[in-house]
Amino acid sequence: MSDTSLPRGFQFAGVASGVKTTQGVEDLALIFSDRDATIAGVYTTNLVCAAPVNVDRERTPTSRGRVVVVNSGNANACTGSQGTADALAMVAAAAESVDVDQSQSLVLSTGVIGSFLPMPKILAGIKQAAGQLAGDEAGFLAANRGMLTTDSGPKHGRLSWQGEGLEYRMAGLAKGAAMISPQMATMLAVIVSDVALDEETAQQSLRAAVDQSFNCISVEGHTSTNDTVLLVANGAAGGPPLDGAELERFQQQLDQLCLTLAKMIPSDGEGATHLIRIEVQGAASDQDARKVATTVADSNLVKTGIAGCDPNWGRIVSAVGYAGVPLEVTDVSLQLNGMAIFAKGVPLEFDQKVASQSMRDQRETLIELRVGDGPGRCRFWTSDLTVEYVSFNSEYHT
Repeated sequence: MSDTSLPRGFQFAGVASGVKTTQGVEDLALIFSDRDATIAGVYTTNLVCAAPVNVDRERTPTSRGRVVVVNSGNANACTGSQGTADALAMVAAAAESVDVDQSQSLVLSTGVIGSFLPMPKILAGIKQAAGQLAGDEAGFLAANRGMLTTDSGPKHGRLSWQGEGLEYRMAGLAKGAAMISPQMATMLAVIVSDVALDEETAQQSLRAAVDQSFNCISVEGHTSTNDTVLLVANGAAGGPPLDGAELERFQQQLDQLCLTLAKMIPSDGEGATHLIRIEVQGAASDQDARKVATTVADSNLVKTGIAGCDPNWGRIVSAVGYAGVPLEVTDVSLQLNGMAIFAKGVPLEFDQKVASQSMRDQRETLIELRVGDGPGRCRFWTSDLTVEYVSFNSEYHT
C-alpha cells in the first residue's frame, strides 16, 4: 500500500546488513522509482572524494534513473581502484535486484574513511532490501535510518502543493551531524518528487536550492569526501515537464524542503546545545556576505562562547574583521537575540545577564550583523562547540 503523503511511484527500504558494528541497526537503504526518472546531483568540492561520488558524477544528470542504493558505516573513500570496483558492484547489484539496467543505478556511501567495504554483507543487504521495498511510511523511515551514522535521530521531510489541475508531492531523506562545511558538508540527501522535469532544469533547480541550504550550514568547517544531494523526479503525478509559473512554484517547494533538511544537520551537530543562525546584511555582494557569515560560523571562540551562553560580542566582531572582506569598523553593527550590542563601531550598553539568559532559554541563537550599506546578504546556520563534540570525535571510529 502506498502512503498518500509520499510521492507517487517510489518505494523505499532500509535493512541491517551488518556493516555497522551494532547488531540490528539499519545500514543500507534502497530508493526505487517504478518508472524512468530524471536525476540531478550536486557533490562535494573536496578533491579527495569517495568512489561513489565519482561514479554518480559520471551518471548525472540523467533522464533514465531508477534506483539509488545507500550504505552507512563505511564511506568507501580513499580506497583506490578497489573502492571504484566496489561502488560499481553496488550499483550493478541494486539494478539487478529491481530488474533494471545497471546504468540506471546510483550509489551513496557514508561512514569511516579508508576502509574497504564488506562486500558480501553489502550485496546480501541489497538483495534483502529489494525484497522489502514499499511505498509506505515504514519503508520511507527505514530507508532514512539506513543512511544515518552519528545522527541522533532521523532527518526527513515532505510536502505537497497544487499545480494546474494536479497535486504534486515531494519528500526528502538526509543524514549529517559532523564533518560539516559548505561546498558541501558530510551529508547525504535524496529528494524525490512525482513532478516531471527535464535534465537541465532538474540540475539548475537542485543547484539553486543547494546553494541556499546545504551550502549555508557548518558544524566545524571540515568539507567531506562523500557529500551528495540527489533530486529524483519521476513524473508520476502526470503532466508535461514543468516550466513557467509551475516551475517557479516547484522551485519554491524544493528550496523550502532543502532548507528544512539542511537546518536539521547543524541542529544535530555532535554534542550541540545551540543552533546558531547568522544573518549578514549590507555587504558589497552576496559573496562577501557569505564570507563574513562563514568566518563567524567557523570561529571556535564564537562557537564555544555560545555553548557557554556568554554574550562575548568581541569574538563575533573580530571574526568579521578577518573575513577578508573590505569594510570599515564604523559600518559594523551587531544584534544578539534581538538585543543591540554594537553599532557603527561603538559598543552599546546592554544587560549581559539578560542576554545570557536568552541564550540559555532558546535552542537557536540569532546573530544579526550589518557590515555596510550594500545589497549583499547571507543567512547561514552552524552549531555551538561543546566538550561532548571533542570527546566524541577523539574516540570516534566505527
